[in-house]
Amino acid sequence: MGSLGAIVKHPDDIYPLLKLKMAARQAEKQIPTEPHWGFCYLMLLKVSRSFALVIQQLGTELRNAVCIFYLVLRALDTVEDDTAIDTDVKVPILIAFHRHIYDRDWHFSCGTKEYKVLMDQFHHVSTAFLELEKNYQEAIEDITKRMGAGMAKFICKEVETVDDYDEYCHYVAGLVGLGLSKLFHASGSEDLASDYLSNSMGLFLQKTNIIRDYLEDINEIPKSRMFWPRQIWSKYVNKLEDLKYEENSIKAVQCLNDMVTNALLHAEDCLKYMSDLRDPSIFRFCAIPQVMAIGTLALCYNNIEVFRGVVKMRRGLTAKVIDRTKTIADVYGAFFDFSCMLKSKVDKNDPNATKTLSRLEAIQKTCSESGLLSKRKSYILNNGRTYSLTLILILIILLPIIFAYLSANRQSI
Repeated sequence: MGSLGAIVKHPDDIYPLLKLKMAARQAEKQIPTEPHWGFCYLMLLKVSRSFALVIQQLGTELRNAVCIFYLVLRALDTVEDDTAIDTDVKVPILIAFHRHIYDRDWHFSCGTKEYKVLMDQFHHVSTAFLELEKNYQEAIEDITKRMGAGMAKFICKEVETVDDYDEYCHYVAGLVGLGLSKLFHASGSEDLASDYLSNSMGLFLQKTNIIRDYLEDINEIPKSRMFWPRQIWSKYVNKLEDLKYEENSIKAVQCLNDMVTNALLHAEDCLKYMSDLRDPSIFRFCAIPQVMAIGTLALCYNNIEVFRGVVKMRRGLTAKVIDRTKTIADVYGAFFDFSCMLKSKVDKNDPNATKTLSRLEAIQKTCSESGLLSKRKSYILNNGRTYSLTLILILIILLPIIFAYLSANRQSI
């Protein structure tokens, strides 16, 4: 559940939060009994609880394929992310990873916490992978091979230019978009989407994560991870780590806004991709993370807290996105609302203000021209921020009852 302060400020978060809590418990109950599948779905809950909930939108066969696809790539990413692994050890593993997924006995100890468990017991993932239909296996192998090669390339290469940045994001996320499109097509539920649009879906999510995770990446021990392109940050500071220092706050925010403006380039492609989807479950699976991304960019823009700690959407708003993102009208509405929020934060003195506003207006134009904005309820922009004392008092009375119920229910499971 969200914090009490956030709930009092946003009492309409309560119902979506309760639904999200129940969905999480339902996901836990649905963990398969077979040891290898049970391990895979339990690991999915541990390494990405939000993804574990979103994946529940899919039918069983496709859900299993996407689950394994995600865990294989998460394992590959764990190898890439572990800065304690020597390059001469890491690169061959990345390049050969697509072959390891066929080996029930292969594992490689690296990473920490749940990621170490995933790597130590990777044989469960391989066993589940080998039970998938051949067309799913081929799609996963192809993307894993291409991603591993791309990661290996950037182990030995810095992200210098914006083109390098796009290439890196293609390898680590754009290929995920291509792979998911292949899996959707293999399931018979969707036409095969273009590589260009599929790539944009991945880049929009990855660039959002790279922006949000600046401080975590720059403080990585034993070695910083630096994904912001020099072509952008060098306009503001001499070294990327200088952005986190208080004396560079103005320049840091300007650089941040430049990065957000770059990410917005992919928003219209994402809207096009999602508007072409036919299957409602696949649509929700794709749409929820994209709405979360545009919302996160709106929070990060012009926000010095990106360089001080973690900036993310409040849990209640996340719950609303998961609960209410059901149709393309909802997506157009969310993109329109969040772009309005972002637009209100643009400082006309920002070096990239004109470019930022141009991209936001293009997004809003696409949403408006859909003709669907009137067919959804805005859950992002609140016209009235004053809530009645009665509602708040009812909330304070109900919360202990709700928590008591949930605690009793937990003990009975």
